[in-house]
Amino acid sequence: MSGAYGRFAQVYDKLQQDVPYAEMAKLFDEFIKEYSSENEVVVDLACGTGNLSEEMYKLGYDVIGVDLSQDMLNEALEKKYDKGLDISYICQDMTELDLYGAADVVICVLDSLNHLSCADDLAKTVERVSMFTCDGGLFIFDVNTLYKHRVILGDNVFCYDPDGLFCVWRNEALEDGSVNIALDFFEERDDGSYSRYGEEFREIVFSPEFIEDCLSKNHFEMIGRFDGFSKEPPCDESQRILYVCRRSAR
Repeated sequence: MSGAYGRFAQVYDKLQQDVPYAEMAKLFDEFIKEYSSENEVVVDLACGTGNLSEEMYKLGYDVIGVDLSQDMLNEALEKKYDKGLDISYICQDMTELDLYGAADVVICVLDSLNHLSCADDLAKTVERVSMFTCDGGLFIFDVNTLYKHRVILGDNVFCYDPDGLFCVWRNEALEDGSVNIALDFFEERDDGSYSRYGEEFREIVFSPEFIEDCLSKNHFEMIGRFDGFSKEPPCDESQRILYVCRRSAR
């Protein structure tokens, strides 16, 4: 996905109003307390405008948000200062993650990994995450499934109309399971007219075998695979698979 975004970053939160960030943070907190040897420093990888970072901070974690888009981080920083939150934000490419020390937990969700450009980038990301996760620490991430890409996204069109904004989401399904996505935004001006702008990106898919091979090669042991943001096992119609993995001793 683009490292810029610009105006898209300014309306991102409007499009994410239905995302249950607090419930997600509560679930991750339960996994951390049950499976991690340490539970102080959490890295929110591909943190966007910082919504999940804020929820993890509220639960008492020392949070570092990392994102490639400075525009997204600017929105996160503005909210941080307005709310007086002690969260660190860093502008980095996840394939080149470089922290000052090891984290206890790395979280990367909301199909952020599907926005990588190729399978090799996933391998690089897992390698960097492993490098900066402490022994016994957790890597919690999700990926969209092939089912979601082919059946739910497919060649479909979706429309959203939060206050002051109208968004048309157009998909083009490709043979390899990836999806080209075009977003057209119509944002209301003060005089009642609308300005139009757009974003385009691609989401790719990874086979479970490839994901598990990347994890194994980088010293992550599987704790579980779950259906979305739940503790239920995946099924044939799961749209999102949540992975919970633990870093073994080096």
